[in-house]
Amino acid sequence: MYKLINPISERMIFLTDIKKRIDVAAGRKKADLVLKNAKIVNVFTEEIIEGDVAITGKNIVGIGRYEGEREVDIEGKYIVPGLIDGHVHIESSMVSPGEFAKAIVPHGTTTIIADPHEIANVCGIDGIEYILEESRNIPLDVFVMLPSCVPATSFENSGAKLLAKDLGKLIDNEWVLGLGEVMDYPAVIAGNDKILDKIKVAETKIKDGHGPGITGKDLNAYVVSGIKTEHECTTMEEMIERLRLGMYIQIREGSAARNLEALIRGVNRANLRRILFCTDDRHPEDILVSGHIDNNVRLAIKNGIDPILAIKIATLNGAECYGLHDRGAVAPGYIADLIVVDDINTFNIERVYKNGKLVAQKGKAMFHINAKTNSKILNTIKLKKITDDMLKIRMKTDIANVIKLMPHSLVTKKAVRKVEVEDGYFKYHHKLDILKLVVVERHRGTGNIGLGLVEDFGLKGGAIASTVAHDSHNLIIVGDNDEDILLAIEEIKRIDGGISICSKGKVVKSLSLPIGGLMSDKSLEEVDLELKEMQKTAYEMGVNKEIDPFMTLSFLALPVIPEIKLTDMGLFDVNEFDFMDICVNDN
Repeated sequence: MYKLINPISERMIFLTDIKKRIDVAAGRKKADLVLKNAKIVNVFTEEIIEGDVAITGKNIVGIGRYEGEREVDIEGKYIVPGLIDGHVHIESSMVSPGEFAKAIVPHGTTTIIADPHEIANVCGIDGIEYILEESRNIPLDVFVMLPSCVPATSFENSGAKLLAKDLGKLIDNEWVLGLGEVMDYPAVIAGNDKILDKIKVAETKIKDGHGPGITGKDLNAYVVSGIKTEHECTTMEEMIERLRLGMYIQIREGSAARNLEALIRGVNRANLRRILFCTDDRHPEDILVSGHIDNNVRLAIKNGIDPILAIKIATLNGAECYGLHDRGAVAPGYIADLIVVDDINTFNIERVYKNGKLVAQKGKAMFHINAKTNSKILNTIKLKKITDDMLKIRMKTDIANVIKLMPHSLVTKKAVRKVEVEDGYFKYHHKLDILKLVVVERHRGTGNIGLGLVEDFGLKGGAIASTVAHDSHNLIIVGDNDEDILLAIEEIKRIDGGISICSKGKVVKSLSLPIGGLMSDKSLEEVDLELKEMQKTAYEMGVNKEIDPFMTLSFLALPVIPEIKLTDMGLFDVNEFDFMDICVNDN
């Protein structure tokens, strides 16, 4: 049933509320809460103001000297606006939105702009609606950018395909701000109708970019389509070129990509208002050890940015970029999203207020989550029976194209290597660090299997499997023998998605991620502990310590990052944007 709104009642509620706020602001009535004796960071004038912050309901009503029904002495510490993450994938934390909130709110983040393209690649609209629904009753405002590229390319099979008409069903949702990172920049530059239709859906809203390496006229073509933000800059030159074209730059400090130190040197008084912070992908250990957007602020200060300016980047800039004009500052009329820090240079967060309520103190969340996981995003592992014959790599020669890993990088290199061949098939050789890589379609049970070879992973005597495999999130497995590869596949099926390690015919360790095969229903601390134990096991099995075994594996199926990757459809040459043979042609 639809609830009819009485315009007269709505007007009376508004007048009552605004009159109360005016009375409190004017000093005629007491505020609900007053945070007294604070040093208030003013991001408008870039100064520190000593005084009180008066709060009524969920709004700040006054700065100065006030009385309240409740008063809290801040004892000369600093009050800062709640922090904003301009671009993040909740799924990368491997926990639900509620558990994610419990982890990042104590670090001062009170608003995030989430792009749920990971779970959308698995569950489509149901995945986006899950993020929206699960985020409504938590003390963290989760705004959503609708995924623009599901699937990321046509060279893989994902669990869903989202067209402009699908996105149109959600574009008017009050928590949807616009169109998520447009990764298919070649289609935009070429004027492809399908991607332009999606941009049209978000015509009056903001469009996020994802165009690493684009320059010159191609960049102009990308920007003229309406795309306004970029989080993929890795050099100052890239950043400055985009700033000159009017884009907002989201300086990213995530787990897989850390660009802050390289870019922050290019921030100055002239371009500061076009800069904001984001994390993009941040894994459990990094959140628990280093923090969230507060980590970006500390790093910026460490690299020479004035603390007040670093705070401005983390608050007001993000709010204004995304049209959130009710937050990002400590001022009358703004939402009372506030953090208390002992010192703005060290930026240690002591308390966090969301909508005027204390929600975290001394690094601990002061709220509980009652999650009800939608059944539509469970039971997503649909695998056809896999046999060892299906895993055999036929070799016409003993010279192969191999995926070569690069330390501390998502980029891979194409290497040509001589490999062991027996009876016309690839055979693992213990003296060569070349392992079998397998990607199995897991959304519809089609039986699609991509086979390849990877160098420098280092694993010996086993296999590692994961359903976190960007961006289509099929099942990816690396191993030195087919028995353990098959066992790892069966274990993934048993736990309904996640990560498994198998060795010598036994399951060694597993982490269940039943929410879309991407997220756990456990706490971030529990997931982090299990991941650490599994990482220790992986390194004991010989995995190269220059790589993160699970993160590295998860990106080996992403055919938009150079140079060579593997999808469920086959070995893919990213530079040529086409499939390639494992065997090197004699010619």
